[in-house]
Amino acid sequence: MAILILVFILWYGGLFFQSFFLHRYAAHQVFTMSKTMERITFILTWIFQGPSYLSAYGYGIMHRMHHAYTDTKDDPHSPAFDPNMFAMMWKTKNIYQDINNNRVEIDSRFTKNVPQWAKFDAFAGSRFSRLLWIVLYLLFFIYFATAWWQWLLLPLTFLMAPIHGVIINWFGHIYGYVNFKMDNTSKNLFPFDFLMMGEGYHNNHHKHASNANFGFRWHEIDITYVIMVCLNFVGVIQLKK
Repeated sequence: MAILILVFILWYGGLFFQSFFLHRYAAHQVFTMSKTMERITFILTWIFQGPSYLSAYGYGIMHRMHHAYTDTKDDPHSPAFDPNMFAMMWKTKNIYQDINNNRVEIDSRFTKNVPQWAKFDAFAGSRFSRLLWIVLYLLFFIYFATAWWQWLLLPLTFLMAPIHGVIINWFGHIYGYVNFKMDNTSKNLFPFDFLMMGEGYHNNHHKHASNANFGFRWHEIDITYVIMVCLNFVGVIQLKK
């Protein structure tokens, strides 16, 4: 039971901070928060993403490029130009690393106001940090695993962020339904997005990228947005109108 609880916490905790912080804050800036809260959120993102920690700077820039170049050869991740999801994930990794390590020149429109905490990212994205989390998860499994099949979940804990990314950026451009006909392949994965906390409303998001709420129809409840409304109410963040 402890293993399933851990996987559940890592899945939804990592997913929330990827959606809330990396996507809606770093890339789209649909809300503001204090510098102190921003730093706290950096740390929480590291805690919940663990060995698959993603930099807000690298993610934010790459996601802006995805919107600008959706389904073209310049898209960092697209089923239209990658033969399979593993090839897409590898290409995405390389582009992300090139951005983070300043190995490529980036158009200023993609870098404007993207949050960056370079010293923290250098630690959180280091091999030492990633190996530390892997060892901690491994020790947790050794202590709490009660059946052989639970060990099959261990690789999932190491690769949460890439798995979340491929669900949206691969499957979210192949399967699902559309509310808006567009010149790209974005789809809404689920009528009610219980799995991806609102990120699955990908077609809606591509149509209205600056909207904090990714839901459009009455049944498209964006769980991340609901949490954001609560955080706005108590003053932790300030949603933009």
